[in-house]
Amino acid sequence: MRYMIETNAGVPAYLQLYRQIREDIVQGIYPYGGRLPSKRTVAAETSVSIITVEHACALLCDEGYVEARERSGYFVIFRTGDGFAAAAPQVSRIRPEGKRENGGEPAFPFSVLAKTMRHVLSEMGESILARSPNAGCLRLREALRQYLARSRGISAEIGQIIIGSGSEYLYGLIVELLGRDKVYAIETPSYKVIEQVYRAADVRYERLPLGADGIDSEALWTSTADVLHISPYRSFPSGVTASASKRHEYLRWAAKRGAYIVEDDFESEFSVSTKPEETLFADSADGSIIYMNTFSKTVSPSLRVGYMVLPEQLTEPFDAKLGFYSCTVPTYMQYVLAELIENGDFERHINRVRRSKRRSLADGEA
Repeated sequence: MRYMIETNAGVPAYLQLYRQIREDIVQGIYPYGGRLPSKRTVAAETSVSIITVEHACALLCDEGYVEARERSGYFVIFRTGDGFAAAAPQVSRIRPEGKRENGGEPAFPFSVLAKTMRHVLSEMGESILARSPNAGCLRLREALRQYLARSRGISAEIGQIIIGSGSEYLYGLIVELLGRDKVYAIETPSYKVIEQVYRAADVRYERLPLGADGIDSEALWTSTADVLHISPYRSFPSGVTASASKRHEYLRWAAKRGAYIVEDDFESEFSVSTKPEETLFADSADGSIIYMNTFSKTVSPSLRVGYMVLPEQLTEPFDAKLGFYSCTVPTYMQYVLAELIENGDFERHINRVRRSKRRSLADGEA
């Protein structure tokens, strides 16, 4: 173990430590079932406090890399070679079917939204009547590019970001981009609109059963799918979150098949974790992930605004095949969202909700 903490890196020590230990786990240096070095050992060798080590280990627990065992330490539960694992227990945490927007999170402050709308009208004037570029306004796409880099670890260029009127519209664009001759796979159960879009597009699709930590391994590897549509953070309506092992299994599956994964990151902004949730897009090295999200949960479902980030290799095919489609989101609303991201109001709201959820969780455990 040789972990190095850079004091001038601009990254908290616990995050640096978390990332280095995580990499060792993924690489198999700490194998499945193995025990991590003690907190005191890590603290002494890295010259950080035991509390810092505990914070790093708590993140590893949150994301399914290790588990804490009383008076024994932390043990690795991440499997690098999962393939035909035993079927996981079936889902039992089904939430009532309906629209994914319903979740009981505190609403975005109306006063802030109204103030921003007035400011955009005042500052932008008649330019809000101008036609948006087909992929979306440059200002919003640049704001999203920076936001995703700092909050999701996603490195992308503006040309990879496409704005559209909600997830259903973007699902349809993906079908047109990747082709109707492909076989699409969805989680079962899943957000019903996903299946409805694929059925309406008259494409073949397979339903892959969810277990406790994601799609059942045997079902995944025996499927004939060319495209896998998943919600790894929290699938709706089951509430299932893909474990770290399962996320890496999805990436291995895509690499082996030469397939694409549609990563629907709905709701992940309100994670109670003290660090941003991992994305498959950020972890993928082969450009096999199409990342999707919307403002339905974070601002309001009535806005009907979503976005996707294409892997670089798909930007030219998208422009050639679908670049003629006009943007379906009004220019004015794109400027409003850009302003909310640029002035910090968007992330302040997210952080308030996350802090509130953490306090509620702590009160419930007290």
